[in-house]
Amino acid sequence: MSTAALLDRIRSIVGDKGLLTDASDMAGYLTEARGRFKGNSPAVVRPATTEEVAAVVKACAEAGAPIVPQGGNTSLVGGSIPYEEGREIVLSLSRLNRIRDIDPLNYTMTVDAGVVLTTIQNAAAEADRLFPLSLGAEGTAQIGGLISTNAGGINVLRYGNTRDLVLGLEVVLPDGRVWNGLRRLRKNNTGYDLKHLFIGGEGTLGIVTGAVLKLFPRPKQAETAFVAVPDPASAIELLARLREASGDAVAAFELMSRRCLEFALRHVAGTTDPLSEPSPWYVLSELTAGTQSDAFRETLENALGEAFEAGLATDATLAASETQAKQLWFIREAIVEAQKFEGGSIKNDVSIPVSRVAEFIERAEAAVEAICPGIRPTPFGHVGDGNIHFNLSQPEGADTAAYMDRWEEITHAVNEIVLDLDGSISAEHGVGRFKKDDMPHIKSPEELDLMKLVKAAIDPKGLMNPDKLLP
Repeated sequence: MSTAALLDRIRSIVGDKGLLTDASDMAGYLTEARGRFKGNSPAVVRPATTEEVAAVVKACAEAGAPIVPQGGNTSLVGGSIPYEEGREIVLSLSRLNRIRDIDPLNYTMTVDAGVVLTTIQNAAAEADRLFPLSLGAEGTAQIGGLISTNAGGINVLRYGNTRDLVLGLEVVLPDGRVWNGLRRLRKNNTGYDLKHLFIGGEGTLGIVTGAVLKLFPRPKQAETAFVAVPDPASAIELLARLREASGDAVAAFELMSRRCLEFALRHVAGTTDPLSEPSPWYVLSELTAGTQSDAFRETLENALGEAFEAGLATDATLAASETQAKQLWFIREAIVEAQKFEGGSIKNDVSIPVSRVAEFIERAEAAVEAICPGIRPTPFGHVGDGNIHFNLSQPEGADTAAYMDRWEEITHAVNEIVLDLDGSISAEHGVGRFKKDDMPHIKSPEELDLMKLVKAAIDPKGLMNPDKLLP
């Protein structure tokens, strides 16, 4: 079947509104946030129902046309971008945007794959429930893409990754069949748990069109603290103490260096230094409780007081209101934006056992400085679950293009340390196009063989997001 004939068939399924072929209309679907990848496609298809997705996939399967599924297109590894050859159809889930059901007593919500994360958070709140997944792109990221990349965010320490927040899935398979696994059960011990093949599968095995999500009780109290610490090792010890003192009520625990804060103060309006004296490192932590109690805040204050006495912390401020808490969290989010103004930035999304985070930062900073004198590490991130965004700004005055050309060399040095510490080179961003060639270095032959066998069994024609994830 010719491309023109395929597009005519697709148009008959989704209508004119569901098919984009004009270059200007497609442009936003063919490049990603960092601008590292830009692809081509004969068309962007925007089905409005699961049935339409299934019919489009079946048509593509019969025509031998590869498909790139796309959610909010917030991927940072090129996973949702087609290749430059222009063979792949981009299938956007953005019109599948219904919240199908909320069951407060079962603590579940059933949604279409194209529902934006903030919409889910707000719908849960209206039902006096919490959906805890939270990350910087939550205003545009869609739940199907978040599921397909097993996204993390700031609350993993307390609630887990996206994988831990999904009870059931609806998936369109590569031949156009629909697997309805939208079960709302916590216990279902009847063989293989198939949903886990598609969570984190980056669209290489099928297209997620719906999901049953776990909800939680809404916290009635949140205490937010911005704490100065002398070094990352002290931060890790402070985390352990806060978890023990609070009965494991630490929802988020973020680490940032002084350079990160200085970048934010320099470039992002509205940021202020929360403390009177500078510190080499900081922690932003939030503890949550199901009931309102003065004793809960006292628990945090007492734990911090003991940390001061032990030399683990040197200063701290506790938010006195929700507004102040948001101001503290604004600093954390501003770090990402601020780096853009400091020239080229080589970014690493790595995961290390929490107990070895301090060792990683020390070794990795020394390694990159030896390779590129004057390089400016800006490590920050979700240290509570071991996920460090080990970003590296170019030396002051350096040529940006020349610096960015060293991405592979510098990242290789970082990755060697990550693997030596039993870590992962992709904590929450996925593999996509960007890191797929690293897979043979980080996965054993047995792991890769199993992954390829699964791919071949479910997608024998190799039409689902080809040449992503697997080398």
